Amino acid sequence: MAIFQKGDFSGLLVIQIPYIKSKFRTMSRRKFIKNSVLGAAGIMALQTNARCESGEVKSKELKGKGDGTREVIKPIVISTWRHGMEANHGAWKVLKEGGNALDAVEKGVMVTESDADNRSVGLGGLPDRDGIVTLDACIMNHEQDCGAVGCITDIEHPISVARKVMEDTPHVMLVGKGAYDFAREKGFPHKNLLTPEAEADWKKWKESESQKKPEINHENHDTIGMLAMDANGNLSGSCTTSGWAFKLHGRLGDSPLIGAGLFVDNEVGAACATGLGEAVIRIAGSSTVVELMRNGKSPQEACEEAVRRIIAKHKNLEGLQVGFLAMNKKGEVGAYSVYEGFDYAKTTKDNHELIKAGFDRKW
Repeated sequence: MAIFQKGDFSGLLVIQIPYIKSKFRTMSRRKFIKNSVLGAAGIMALQTNARCESGEVKSKELKGKGDGTREVIKPIVISTWRHGMEANHGAWKVLKEGGNALDAVEKGVMVTESDADNRSVGLGGLPDRDGIVTLDACIMNHEQDCGAVGCITDIEHPISVARKVMEDTPHVMLVGKGAYDFAREKGFPHKNLLTPEAEADWKKWKESESQKKPEINHENHDTIGMLAMDANGNLSGSCTTSGWAFKLHGRLGDSPLIGAGLFVDNEVGAACATGLGEAVIRIAGSSTVVELMRNGKSPQEACEEAVRRIIAKHKNLEGLQVGFLAMNKKGEVGAYSVYEGFDYAKTTKDNHELIKAGFDRKW
């Protein structure tokens, strides 16, 4: 009978065999040793692979600590597009003082929501076909609490209303007049969001003979999505937009939809999307990216796979720009888009930079 004991070989099982039955006596000593060594090597390989997957073994692609474990980059904040540079400044003010990621992603995108020169988010956003500026936003924390507002009017900071929905109601999303009434009850001031410049653009569009469709990397369907990890290693995300310019009144894109425009799982990572929301919704884009990371892909690989799914699901890619931005629990970042031109802002204690994302094709 074989007796199994733990030895001093990193948890390997040492097999003591007091005797071998006669039918195995023909096995040569050399072959027995060879098979035993190969078996032990296989077990060691499995153990090493398990340690790699759990983050205990340093990858060649990552800087490691002296003890061989992965070095987590934190705090860190990333956001979509060039306007993310200023938004990241707002978020970093929170993170550098030891604040939490949820506060950071709210304060960060509020900067963009108040930028009257931005035509795709908040104040100054381009209106729908009826000349009404409607805003969408969502927010999600490390405990997977989330809140959202859709088609809200006359409120400058929909991201903050979304947070109130998350914290002060049993709901996830409020839309339209209900969202506006809730915001007013919570003390948010009424504000006309249609600036003279945006109104002029709308009037010019109305005079044109054909309805304006989305343009690649154009402000008529861009947004700002932001992801942050604080010093405690907790993740949060936010997303806010005025949506597709000159859309049908009442249209919602991916930005207020948890799992489409934004998704956070503190065990794995977080992702957000930008571009044509209808395409993102069709593949539940941000949750897809997070699930791909859960299954072992890096943030970059996950974003690339999600973009390939977008491309595979659409016969006509004309004007269809979508970009994904993701971060995992190690502070690794990935970004990818259908067409070239997508960029994102990244801020850590060492850098504040605008980075061009990879892309599948030129336009």
